[in-house]
Amino acid sequence: MPDAAARLVVDLARRAARDRPGTLCFEGAGLPGGRPIVTGSGDPVATVMVHDPRTWRTVLRRGSRGLAESYMDAWWDTDDLTALVRVAFHRTAPLRRVLDASARHVGPLLAGMQRLRPPSKSDDRNNIAAHYDLSNEFFAAMLDPTMAYSCAYFADGEATLEEAQVAKFERIATKLALGPEDHVVEIGTGWGGFAIHAAGHHGCRVTTTTISEAQRALAEKRVAEHGLADRVTVLGADYRDLEGRYDALVSIEMVEAVDWRRHDQFFATCARLLTDRGRMALQAITIADGSFERARLHDDFIRAMVFPGGCLPSVTAIAASVARTSDLRIVDLEDIGPHYAETLRRWRGNLETRRLDVARLGFDERFWRFWTLYLCYCEAAFMERHVSDVQVVLTRPRSPLGGVGRD
Repeated sequence: MPDAAARLVVDLARRAARDRPGTLCFEGAGLPGGRPIVTGSGDPVATVMVHDPRTWRTVLRRGSRGLAESYMDAWWDTDDLTALVRVAFHRTAPLRRVLDASARHVGPLLAGMQRLRPPSKSDDRNNIAAHYDLSNEFFAAMLDPTMAYSCAYFADGEATLEEAQVAKFERIATKLALGPEDHVVEIGTGWGGFAIHAAGHHGCRVTTTTISEAQRALAEKRVAEHGLADRVTVLGADYRDLEGRYDALVSIEMVEAVDWRRHDQFFATCARLLTDRGRMALQAITIADGSFERARLHDDFIRAMVFPGGCLPSVTAIAASVARTSDLRIVDLEDIGPHYAETLRRWRGNLETRRLDVARLGFDERFWRFWTLYLCYCEAAFMERHVSDVQVVLTRPRSPLGGVGRD
């Protein structure tokens, strides 16, 4: 029997397809006429097979969260999840522009009210634990031997994921001109990849911190295995509680976990931790400037279900916060976003190769579908430049860092 919600979704899909690339074919439960329906034309192409008619109503009511929940429950499938999300980004672009414009008008008012209740340190720890304390073994199955969970840098298509992650580390170290005389503080240890690289290849002393208990335990173990315990100290401290002054500061894709109400505090802390001649490298996933007001107040699938408490900054939001709270100066910005889609493809490929190992860890089919959707959703977002990734170099006024080194 045709479903009214299905009819509405298909009608919206047809209207949104006008003058926009991409083909969606709908098959299965609830469709008007009971036959497959094709909307749009050209690449990318995806077919959606609906098994449960509740899918239509759930997607209409809950947007990207409903799409995710219904996929996790196996109410629908597709032959190409990344292509499906790419088409969705194409077709929702006009709507997002309207919502962005609206948010720029009402966002400051709503933000003013939300500013009164920023997240606490315990909220931050709980949010980090919800994702990063999932299972070190699971992340080891997905990542490369460096255990880097951030955008890699592929110098060419032949590079392995491990080579590309090392290239990313080296790119940051080169931009900061790190050497044996430097004491580096890192906000966001991950599993120790950058700290091990900086100490092992550049002779730095590194003090690194993470509020993930699972990450800290494995990072300490890996540092010891590399024979670097005398040069790398792994802390479990909140970044706001760090003390001392350092020659350089590195933070790789940690700022996305900082609530927008804490951006000023984050950058003020970074400046406080640097010597008068200090320099800083920030790698961050960013959203377009025009979308920041909407994104910071809206819980989509990623923010609600993958990274609770997170907030993607925009480049302008970063620059404004830095200017408000510190004397740091942005001296270099490089957009490496195109490398993230390939990074995500490699992570997904690793998981597919090790699917049985993941199952042996106790993770069920719903979990598998959730992570598959998350990785494909993000891959599509980077492919369509819905989001990007930047490396930003900042310095104190007296820093001797001149021209920023790159390959």
